[in-house]
Amino acid sequence: MNENQLQAERITQQIMQELAAGKNILSSTPVNAGSQLLIPVGVSNRHIHLCREDMDVLFGYGSTLTRMKAVKQPGQYAAEETVTLRTKKGDIPNVRILGPLRRSTQIEISVADSFVLGVKAPVRMSGDLHDSPGIEIVGPKGRVVKPHGTIVAWRHIHISPQEAELHGLRDGMEIDIQADGLRAGILGHVVVRVSADAVLELHIDVEEANGFGLRNGDLVCRINQTD
Repeated sequence: MNENQLQAERITQQIMQELAAGKNILSSTPVNAGSQLLIPVGVSNRHIHLCREDMDVLFGYGSTLTRMKAVKQPGQYAAEETVTLRTKKGDIPNVRILGPLRRSTQIEISVADSFVLGVKAPVRMSGDLHDSPGIEIVGPKGRVVKPHGTIVAWRHIHISPQEAELHGLRDGMEIDIQADGLRAGILGHVVVRVSADAVLELHIDVEEANGFGLRNGDLVCRINQTD
């Protein structure tokens, strides 16, 4: 038996002894040691989500959204239909509707859009519409005046439960993201959103993307946990 065979036999005997003693030979190595989470970027322009009632008023009773193109998150899509956002100070036309319809209408704009419209839209997670400003929405068949529902979307990532577990993430926690390139920097307080059908993606708005020189499909890296 040559030296290589002897060494292999010794290693095998050592492993068998440790297994017999009930030891976990991987216990000293964390599951996620050296694991790096690279996240594709998805840049969101201003858009709106409509409820059934508002869809009926704006586009006619029983109207449906026309799928233009799918977005990365399963089941969601950009529709061909658009609306105008209107206030006493100004209008923003051709605001894309994202489908499918939701239980509540939600308008997502940028900080610069807030200045155009003269509203103080808070930076919020989707669905958190309490004390958010209202706005008038104008469609081809009618108009709706919403008492609230206008926000600037909080930066966040979508991730599946399996990937979240692999990287030690949980729903609602905040992480820091490193963006490389000529305008490299750190995006702090990125909220983790875990859902069963999620596709891994960082959602930021156009202003944030421009500030860090990011485009759709660019990769950024999770660097640490902030809470």
